[in-house]
Amino acid sequence: MADGIIKKLSEDVVIFIFFRLPVKSLMRFKFVSKSFFTLIQSSTFINLHLYNTTAPGDEYILLKRCFIQENNQYKTILSFLAGDDDDYLNPIFQDLDVTHLTSTRNCDHDQLIGPCHGLMALMDTQTTILFNPSTRNYRPLRPSPFSCPQGFHRCIQAVGFGFDTVSNDYKVVRISIIYKVDYDDEYPEERDRKFEVYDLGIDYWRELDNLSRELTTFCVTHCSQMFYKGACHWIASLDIDAYIILCFDMSSETFRSLKIPESCHIINGPTCRLALVHDTLTLIYYPYPEPEIPVEKDFINIWFMNEYNVYESWIRKYTIRGLLIDSPLTVWKGYLLLYQSRSGCLMSYNLNYNDVREFNFHGYPKSLRAIVYKDSLISIPRESEHTKQVYKF
Repeated sequence: MADGIIKKLSEDVVIFIFFRLPVKSLMRFKFVSKSFFTLIQSSTFINLHLYNTTAPGDEYILLKRCFIQENNQYKTILSFLAGDDDDYLNPIFQDLDVTHLTSTRNCDHDQLIGPCHGLMALMDTQTTILFNPSTRNYRPLRPSPFSCPQGFHRCIQAVGFGFDTVSNDYKVVRISIIYKVDYDDEYPEERDRKFEVYDLGIDYWRELDNLSRELTTFCVTHCSQMFYKGACHWIASLDIDAYIILCFDMSSETFRSLKIPESCHIINGPTCRLALVHDTLTLIYYPYPEPEIPVEKDFINIWFMNEYNVYESWIRKYTIRGLLIDSPLTVWKGYLLLYQSRSGCLMSYNLNYNDVREFNFHGYPKSLRAIVYKDSLISIPRESEHTKQVYKF
């Protein structure tokens, strides 16, 4: 019957209809007929479907949160949420218990990174899990083989995930600081810095020794990573005076930096997060959470870089005062700032109407991460065509 319908409809009409179907429906249609399977599996259709879903209603929220258990270890949960016309968030399927993460003593530095073509990475100090929330496929990546000499300790300072358009491959980046172990020294001296890149297509980790000499001194803000314009972006500082946006180009594997508004300084100033709003690089800077915030610090500024890599194009779009916030998470629909309260609740602030809303989602303080994503049929590359390293959750 399906083949009969296709014969009556032109291929353009079928594609037009399929473009407007969610991934969940398309996964069912794959098995209706050979014609549907071939169409939906084609790389052309997959790419066009990804970039065709642009309406706010096509956006979903992936929320990562942690809960502390009786043995003082952390349990990580992923929640998959969709919005309605009243800007409420509702689960689209059951929460997922992430059992692969190994950093059970501290959840502050767990990172949820993406999306990149619909794929995301969940990372801690040892483990990286790549997954597609739409198809519900995931793949734990091979751990890094590099270790420290005896008497030294490696601290993961920054991680990144993105796509190299030249090699046509996904990459994971890790930046580490090497310290000499000295239990009597509260602030051990940094001895070295390591840059590691994992090429997903060939399942291979490698160190970039030239970057250790090129960029020796900087500090990256935890959980500030964003992939944009072919590069990983982090909030960082090259000295103790001011923040910058540190960029790592995935194709050339070189670093560069972007200047941010002069008012964003470290000393007696705010802290920063990056976001994308209407595909524009956005900087959210907000007061560091303190028991009592002085009046002169009690504001949140949101800046837009209207022309990428042009400092003069920074425009302060919003200023918010009196909003108790632990950390911003993302901007949804272009006007809803999602953030974590100091008690660990998921909150929203409507930038258009100054409304505050509390959602029925909470976690251990400082453990919430959120990403806005669209439906995607993009497949996770396998290590080998003859093995099954991609799993279903």
